[in-house]
Formats: sequence, C-alpha cells, structure tokens
Amino acid sequence: MKKSVAIISFLSLLVNLYAQSQDSVIIRRIFDEALTSRAAYENLRYLCKNTKGRICGSPQAAEAVEFTSQVMLDMELDSVYLQELMVKRWVRGMNEEAYVISSLFGFHELTISGLGTSVGTGEKGIIGKVLEVQTFDDLEKLGTENIKGKLVFFNRPMDPTLINTFAAYGGAADQRTRGASEAARYGAIGMVIRSLTTALDDFPHTGVMYYEEGIPKIPAVSVSTIDAEQLSRLLSGDPDLHLHIISNCKNLDEVTSHNVVGELKGTVYPDQIITIGGHLDAWDTGEGAHDDGTGCIHAIEAVRLLKDLGIQPKRTIRAVMFMDEEIAQRGAKKYAELARENNEKHYAAIESDRGGLTPVGFGFTAAEERMEGFLQLKEYFKPYGITEFVRGGGGADIGPLREFGATLISFIPEMQRYFDYHHSPNDTFEQVNIRELQLGCAAIAALVYLIDKYDL
Repeated sequence: MKKSVAIISFLSLLVNLYAQSQDSVIIRRIFDEALTSRAAYENLRYLCKNTKGRICGSPQAAEAVEFTSQVMLDMELDSVYLQELMVKRWVRGMNEEAYVISSLFGFHELTISGLGTSVGTGEKGIIGKVLEVQTFDDLEKLGTENIKGKLVFFNRPMDPTLINTFAAYGGAADQRTRGASEAARYGAIGMVIRSLTTALDDFPHTGVMYYEEGIPKIPAVSVSTIDAEQLSRLLSGDPDLHLHIISNCKNLDEVTSHNVVGELKGTVYPDQIITIGGHLDAWDTGEGAHDDGTGCIHAIEAVRLLKDLGIQPKRTIRAVMFMDEEIAQRGAKKYAELARENNEKHYAAIESDRGGLTPVGFGFTAAEERMEGFLQLKEYFKPYGITEFVRGGGGADIGPLREFGATLISFIPEMQRYFDYHHSPNDTFEQVNIRELQLGCAAIAALVYLIDKYDL
C-alpha cells in the first residue's frame, strides 16, 4: 500500500515538473517574440509623435482613439469596439509666463505650467508678494492677515529619503491637488507649487488640481524644481519681491470621448474576462510616453503576443485603452458601469500605469485563498529578473472592478526614473528604451497566460 502511494506521488511530481517545463517553454517563446519584434515600439512611436498632447476631450485624444482601435482591427482580434463617454474639456491656452520682480535682484523669468482644471489669470496676469510655505499647517499659522492678496508658494519636495518614489509622490501631491483652495481660504490670489519630481531639472510638471466648493477659484501653476530653488533663494534675500504670473487656461463644455476595447475570445469560459489596461489620455505638455502610452502598448502587445503565438486562452482577454484617467477617471467609471449593465464576469484585471521602464514584478489584491498561488508565480519569471511578486495591486482605472470580485494586479517596473518624466514635457518617446518596453509586454502576456491556464 505504502509503495503504491509512493509511486502515485512520484508520478504526480513528474507530471507537475513536465507541466512546469512546458510552461517555461511557452513563456520563453513569449519573451523571444516580444524581444525580436518592433511592433510595440513602432506603435508607441506613432502614438507619441502623432497624438502628442492627448488630454481628454482634445482632437489629439480623438486621434489616439482612432489609432489604437485601428491597430487592434489590423490584428484581426475577435472584436474591437468603442465605449462612449462624456469628459471634461480643459485647455491650457497659448501663453504661460512668470517673472520675479525684485528691487534687490532684478528681473528673473521662471518656467511654469498651469495645473489641470485651473482657471487662468487673464491676459494681464496677476502680481503679488510671495509667501513660501511647506504645509497646510503653515497657512493656518500665517492666517488671513498675512496671506490675503498674496501668492502662496508651496515648496515641499518629494521626500528623497523614500526609496519607493510613488510613496514620495503620494506624500507631496496634496500641494497640487488641494493647495489652491487651501491658499484661497485665507485670501491668496494665486498658488505656485514646486514640481512633483525627484529630478532637479527645468521641466515644470503639471497634473490635476481640484477646487473646493464655496471657496474662490484662484490660478494654480507649477514651477520647475530648478526655478523653485531659485525662487526660494531670492525670497530668502528679498522677502518683498513680487511675482507676475500670466496664464490663459480655461474650462470648456464637456465633450464626447471613448474607451477603446479589443478582445480575444476565450475558448472555455468566454464570459469570464481578464482585462489588461492603460490610459490613453496624457497631459498636453508632453507626448505621454511613460504616462501612459507604454501602458496602452503593453496591453495591445500582450494580446498580440498571445494571438500570434497561437496561445488560445480559456477566458476572454481584453486590451482596454481607458480615457480620462488624468482628470476625472470617467473612462474607468464607464467601463464598470457597462460591466454592471451587461452582467459581466470580471476574473482579473491588470493595470500598467507606472511607465515602461524595466519590469521588476507585479502586485496583487486578491482573496487570501488565491494569493499564495499568485505569489508562487515568480518562479517562472526569475530567469527574466522579474522577482517582486507582492501583496497589494490595482490602479485608478481597474479599481472599480473590485466590486465584481476581480483580482486586481499592478504591473511594477523600476521606479527611480519614472518621476523624471511624469506629467512633464520630458515624457517623450525618446525616453523609452525599446528593450525595457518589450520586456514589459512579454511579462504581462506571460502572467495572463499563467493566470488563465491555472485558474488563479
């Protein structure tokens, strides 16, 4: 009896080892195809160079919708379609200028960028004395009597001691999102923030900001980190200096836009959906390469790899180009709304919105009984240097799918350079390395293959 049990256990082990070896061969084929094809890189080139400035509601965003849908039609996927939605329409305007006027140091021009959804200053601009602060508590201590009629300058950098740059970004982003209303609460006439980047450069980094109901709307701009440090030095020598800001941004009526969806139908469970997504919109000052052109191309290329290699998934695989992640996440909300209306079954969702740098792993938010299976997948990826399989995954666009019980997964690339590009004119196609992009596409395709095959 004991001998029979031992034989059965040994045979089971052999079967498992054989299956693992077969999976490793398929994963190797996925990586080989990705690393020898230029399809992803050339698609990214077109997206960046021909739809630059594709903030939601813009003509460029509409062109990006047409391009990505055509790419997936040319791939002959089982279905390609658009999901219509309404988006906010914010435009920057033609003129953004900032000048330091000091009786001690003279005249200095600063490099600025209006923050998304901010009101403009008008043609003549605004002029005022500048108060440098770090936190909202500083505003409370200064009070209305010291702030009214002035410009507030938030100069709190992303914490350079944090190795996780996304944590550093999260710790500083309140200045951008809420700073204008907090300053206006005490009578400020405008707000300037230090760009949210770990780099010391002359690229002003934009991003969305929000006005609080019942508080005056004041113009809000970012200043490059080099000029933030210069402004701080000048203020320390001349607290009475003035800053003149001109911006012409404005909010217009909402317009129609779209998510773009391409599907590879499942052969066993076609009603179960694995979503791979990135967001198609990007800030208007750059080409949106790392944020989030690479995420969109990751999704498209992962589906292409599975299809072209003849890997037939059991479940339906969707590549989704979400619209309006940067301002109001209307695309994510519409995707979830339609999933609810259509009674869809969402099995898993992977979001790529951390750039196209070297892949290092994935984060997972799943039911505890499924988590161990996900974490063990790293054994398949070790040959490719992808070893960070951790708890905690998701993203702004796939977050709403949690209500359907879907496992939420974050693609995790190397993070130290990402905020050099994020929301800035520096986010261009030239900043993406072809090999890093290809490795990311392969990693996502391989993960989808394993999740689907083993019902994880």
